[in-house]
Amino acid sequence: MRIFAKSEVFARTRILKGLSQRELARKAGLSHSYISLLERSEKSVGPAVAKTLSEVLDKSMEELFTIRSEPDSRARS
Repeated sequence: MRIFAKSEVFARTRILKGLSQRELARKAGLSHSYISLLERSEKSVGPAVAKTLSEVLDKSMEELFTIRSEPDSRARS
């Protein structure tokens, strides 16, 4: 099982918070390219990173992330 961002919700939440991908990445201690991959569901996250991003975006992990047993074709590349 892998944790993926709910792409549309994740990006909308970031934008409504007034954060660029770079700003969110800096606040979460991640790279902006990693945030970009998350927003396109091309990269999964670990529980600690999901928790950190949820805290920075002030949303629950359940609102921002989903658990999938099998990654979709976009995440396999």
